[in-house]
Amino acid sequence: MAPSARIALAQVNTTVGDFAGNAAKIRAATERSRAAGASLVVFPELALSGYPPRDFLDLPEFLDRARRTLAELAEPAAWSHGVAVVVGFPEAPEGAPPPGVYNAAALISGGRVAAIGRKSLLPTYDVFDETRYFLPSTSTTAAEPPEGLALKLGLSICEDVWNDKRFWVRPRYARDPIAELVTAGAGLVVNVSASPYSIGKPALRERMLGASARSHAAPIAYVNQVGGNDALLFDGGSMLVGKDGAVVARAPLFVEALVVVDLRTGASEVLGLDGAPLPPAGPPPADVVADEVFQALVLGVRDYVRKCGFRTTVVGLSGGIDSALTACIAAAAVGPENVLGVAMPSRYSSDHSREDAAALAANLGIRFQEISIEPMHAAFMGQLERAEGRPLGDLAEQNVQARIRGQILMALSNDTGGLVLSTGNKSELAVGYCTLYGDMAGGLAVIGDVPKTLVYRVSRAANGRAGRTLIPERTFTKPPSAELKPGQVDQDSLPPYEVLDDILQAYVEERLPLTAIVARGHDEATVRRVLRMVVASEYKRRQAAPVLKVSEKAFGEGRRFPIAHGYRY
Repeated sequence: MAPSARIALAQVNTTVGDFAGNAAKIRAATERSRAAGASLVVFPELALSGYPPRDFLDLPEFLDRARRTLAELAEPAAWSHGVAVVVGFPEAPEGAPPPGVYNAAALISGGRVAAIGRKSLLPTYDVFDETRYFLPSTSTTAAEPPEGLALKLGLSICEDVWNDKRFWVRPRYARDPIAELVTAGAGLVVNVSASPYSIGKPALRERMLGASARSHAAPIAYVNQVGGNDALLFDGGSMLVGKDGAVVARAPLFVEALVVVDLRTGASEVLGLDGAPLPPAGPPPADVVADEVFQALVLGVRDYVRKCGFRTTVVGLSGGIDSALTACIAAAAVGPENVLGVAMPSRYSSDHSREDAAALAANLGIRFQEISIEPMHAAFMGQLERAEGRPLGDLAEQNVQARIRGQILMALSNDTGGLVLSTGNKSELAVGYCTLYGDMAGGLAVIGDVPKTLVYRVSRAANGRAGRTLIPERTFTKPPSAELKPGQVDQDSLPPYEVLDDILQAYVEERLPLTAIVARGHDEATVRRVLRMVVASEYKRRQAAPVLKVSEKAFGEGRRFPIAHGYRY
């Protein structure tokens, strides 16, 4: 492949705006890479500033900090001699036209910034809005070999590698920056990336990178960010792909890692950021997708809590599967000692729900409280009945209960400083089967992108990862119910979840029209009803907590529909 030379892929977890912390992590990983014999270490897209910085890029002070931090990293006194560094940063060159910023990657070599590559292809789909912030580069950079390497480096950034015309049936862009780099003599394509996770995307990336490497007959060093930033989860999965398209070395998913690989022999080792070897992966789980989603959500909760300055969390426990899974994720993310589970029974709560909530808390080892809402519910209903001169309607009474529970959780949050994690799933959020300021209350919607049918699978995976029962078996087998009136079950108001989730998959993620959804075997009246519910519930979703994204199309910033409109099904 190349002369004997070792490079390092530094899969790191950065925080948006924490220039000092990000730079310290970059320095430490560079030193570890040097100690492991690497001549080059590559960091992810915008690693210096964190990704995505969004409207921070409109602040001159933010851009100035990026410039100063890069200059400090490149100072000879701070530079780790014998190892070159490629690091992503926002570049604001003097005189650049609006918006005046490039998504760039700097090659630091010999105690100076030796070359800068700029992102050519700017995505504007799903969660991406890069033309709002960045200028597209009209050229590519094949940098001269840094010290210790004997091949040119093709500097590319994330989307630049996602446009191979032999892989994609309908490429998004006219240009292929990787082809331009190889034509310019790049012997190693370096792609610094911040590619968010979704189900199936790690495998897609591997196929795409392999096809691109084969197509251009050039090896690709792909380094992806890991960690959670707001709703976006970054899974890592960095890899070196040979020019034959085979993966030479790879980093694990969802953890920080250094992959050190010899370009000539392909020999590699996977290290933690402390320089110690990472333990080998265990046997594959029974449900690979569900286990992967569980890991992604744990990472998302951990980083959201940590990066927002919280230490503890609060979860309402109903005895049902959704709150059980949310509590499992929270305990794995921040430690069971930092999770408070709160059961809030009413006159309609079943004994088995109270028992299952308590059993779950005991199995997880989290703190547990039971606070009855009955006195508050009775007082609420009495006052409202006196004011209205009649009892409240059925739906209004149900929502009063949900909002009392939301008030209790938020009061405990205020009192303890813990972040409330809302427990609603994607199926409920899609059709509005949730109560504003009630069960929607909270600072993070942990499973808001997980359909109900997948909730059960991920819950099984949580038990499987633990190697013991965390979620009681009865929680899996009893009919789902909000328990807001006698004998209530979800299927009184909704189609069976297997039907509902397939309709939602077709409409929300696959964007199929009504006729195509019916053609999948669904009753037309049911499809029309579900689609009307989705459209009518946009106002609720606009007020929901941030949703951790694990699907191709999550509710939140990647799906933008108006609230007021006249579109009907």
